[in-house]
Amino acid sequence: MQKFDLVAMGGTFDFIHKGHMKLLSEAFSISSKVIIGLTSDDMAERKGKNLLNSYNKRLEKLVETIENNFPNKEFKISKLENDFGPAVLEKEVQALVVSSETANQGDILNQIRKQKKLPLAEIVVVPMVLAQDGNRISTTRIKNLEIDANGNLPSVD
Repeated sequence: MQKFDLVAMGGTFDFIHKGHMKLLSEAFSISSKVIIGLTSDDMAERKGKNLLNSYNKRLEKLVETIENNFPNKEFKISKLENDFGPAVLEKEVQALVVSSETANQGDILNQIRKQKKLPLAEIVVVPMVLAQDGNRISTTRIKNLEIDANGNLPSVD
């Protein structure tokens, strides 16, 4: 039995790593339908992110990952041009799945929803996934070759 009919989450998903998988897993475990906001290239640039993959490539990889790991789950991916996308406007969104790093976004989202006279969304906080060295897994650390997508440290030959 799903707890929510519709939840929202967002991300850049330049490289899909273990932390992303935990967020997706949580979202699909609590809802029958998930809206995923995928950061546009323009928004990523405005936020100072140095992307290695274009929006279309990230979208393709995200769809493939969801279909392979969460078969028969209903989802919709929306291009994010701002911090909240459909989670602000869609009345039916009942919860927002965030990492502990972005939990404050939930409070801001609910302030906006309240102003728009929409029901408040429950904020579901997923703890950050830690790498082998005890620090969080992040795309930046993967790009810097500090860890792999599963949080493993590089092997020393």
